[in-house]
Amino acid sequence: MSQELIINSTQGGAVTIALLRDKKLVELHQESGSNGFLVGDVYLGTVNKLMPGLNAAFVDVGHERDAFLHYLDLGKQVKSLSKFTKLVRNGKPDSIIRNEDLDEDIEKNGKVGQVLNRFQQVVVQVAKEPIANKGPRLTSEISLAGRFLVLMPFDEGINISKKISKPDERTRLKKLVQSLKPKNFAVILRTNAEGASEEDLIKDMADLIERWEHLYTQLKTATPPQKILGESERTLTLIRDLVNEDYSAIHVNDSFLFSEIKGYLKAKEPELEKIVKLYAGKQPIFENFDIDKQIKTSFGKEINFYGGCYLIIEHTEALHVIDVNSGNIAGKEINQEENALKVNLEAATEIARQLRLRDMGGIIVIDFIDLKNPGNRRQVYERLKEEMDNDKAKHKILPMSPFGLVQITRQRVRPEMAIQTTEKCPTCKGTGEIQNTVSMVDEIETRVKYLIENMHISNFTLEIHPYMAAYLKQGILNSTRVKWYFKYKKWIKIKAVQSMHMVEYRFINNSGEEIHV
Repeated sequence: MSQELIINSTQGGAVTIALLRDKKLVELHQESGSNGFLVGDVYLGTVNKLMPGLNAAFVDVGHERDAFLHYLDLGKQVKSLSKFTKLVRNGKPDSIIRNEDLDEDIEKNGKVGQVLNRFQQVVVQVAKEPIANKGPRLTSEISLAGRFLVLMPFDEGINISKKISKPDERTRLKKLVQSLKPKNFAVILRTNAEGASEEDLIKDMADLIERWEHLYTQLKTATPPQKILGESERTLTLIRDLVNEDYSAIHVNDSFLFSEIKGYLKAKEPELEKIVKLYAGKQPIFENFDIDKQIKTSFGKEINFYGGCYLIIEHTEALHVIDVNSGNIAGKEINQEENALKVNLEAATEIARQLRLRDMGGIIVIDFIDLKNPGNRRQVYERLKEEMDNDKAKHKILPMSPFGLVQITRQRVRPEMAIQTTEKCPTCKGTGEIQNTVSMVDEIETRVKYLIENMHISNFTLEIHPYMAAYLKQGILNSTRVKWYFKYKKWIKIKAVQSMHMVEYRFINNSGEEIHV
């Protein structure tokens, strides 16, 4: 199974990352130019309000809306964290956590007012990014994640991912980490740690301790609300968490990001450095790898799969609903039960892909085609579980009910990936009538003339929808472009861009920047 990452960086600083498995799009991540309130960021905040009815607090961390901190997210060692915070703010000389720095654990069923006070300064970590009209969700259980290890202060113990199942490997890893672990820190061994060498674990632990020391340094002088430790940019975080020897290539279209990723892998995974490739093709990178087309067909209300079958995906405030429809395939099989089973099995594969691709979280209800045989219902349930094994988001799947319904809860930590596949026409504003081809060509020519005669720009490229590009270039001696050449004594370069709308176009200079006319 071949896996690739395609990374598209735009001029505004936004980065879109596509994960392809056997050339098929399975995950899509977007990183905006801003760098605030990512999962894993650590802040020094101030408690603004205590809500006894919710057993929670609202904390000012600098977002336009106060962040939410529930009692159950405080962590049993929150008193130790608060004590350590006061000591550091009062001039604690080093970042080492000593036994005298610790305090008693809080009660499991206690009240938030017993632990926090209004206007108290607290160290918190973003557990869920701001979603819709909600601020970030926070935790006081600080965890610093590396490629193989997760370091958690004010605790002891070593936990190992359940996916590392071999007893000998679990024992080996536990012994290695026991000798590396600082006192009063707990460690979680991630799934990636399976097969990792002692050198890999030493390097990872050193990086995590360095991050803890950076947090300590920032905490000494921070003025709340202030970020005191940033999670890596999402691009590098995904590289850290996803990329392994199963990946055949990482294609990136930005030279700075290319150097950054190569440098990161050279330090962390030297043998993977060679798979990073700088894309320099003439087509946009997502168009070249057929990602634009897959995005258009993979988002929206109706999703086609397997010979005419389709899914209907509806979103409500409370949950997501997915309906499986057999479409044109209905009736092709003699046995209706076998036909329904085949469609449901294919639907399970596509649904697992859609959940990852859209990063859908919360409650998801799937209405499969009715199956009378309990064994067949079990088979569809097992297929869905198997397909979702690769999903890194925490999730739980309930067996199919006699009505053909499957319920899933899936962890939501950041806003759902929502890409509009339909929109109001920018020219007709929904009337159904658009500018005709001749008038559009006249409009473009007016701007071409202005560029050449008024702005004195001779070298530029017209980027336009493929249909219009073909219209402008058709004919050897009598094409619109040839007429422009004789009229303005300049040869206009025309580039077809599949992702552009029918009536959309732009002029690009030699530096790749848009010329605003």
